[in-house]
Amino acid sequence: MTAQVQENTIYTLDRAHTTVEFVVRHLMITKVRGRFTAFDGQIELAPRSDLPMAITATIDASSIDTREEQRDAHLRSADFFEVEKYPHLTFESERIEGTPERFTVDGKLTIHGVTRDVRLNGSFEGRASDPWGGVRVGYAAHGTINRKDFGLTWNTALETGGVVVGDEVRIELNVEAVLAQNVTA
Repeated sequence: MTAQVQENTIYTLDRAHTTVEFVVRHLMITKVRGRFTAFDGQIELAPRSDLPMAITATIDASSIDTREEQRDAHLRSADFFEVEKYPHLTFESERIEGTPERFTVDGKLTIHGVTRDVRLNGSFEGRASDPWGGVRVGYAAHGTINRKDFGLTWNTALETGGVVVGDEVRIELNVEAVLAQNVTA
């Protein structure tokens, strides 16, 4: 009896069809949405499964875009991301549990040189063959972090009470990834 070799599949993020976004309160009265436009990552799937086995991502911190150049420059400065010293945000999954329709991803997120455990809630959005001969998968995920846990502590108190920037940051991911390779398990 011969053992059957199983191949895991690696999908790489399609930057043109993936969004890496965040939402944070501003002046305690509204929410500001931002995004990162430069990133790389991959998703590893077991044979015949849509539940990820492993997820990794690297984000270029200088690619932050909140549609306001002055604010983006401030976010790149030493008050926040300090991109000259800490050019990347990284994520590496440690445990993924659940079903493709509803799963949790526990992993290590590094921002501003500080690594913390985070949990994201995710869902498989579908699989399709593209017109160019590729195979694609889609996922959505979200979670919440406290920016102060990563050393992003800048703020200014308001005369009316409250602060300029909220501490809680919602992360929202919509991912499309294309089959890159099979790897023998």
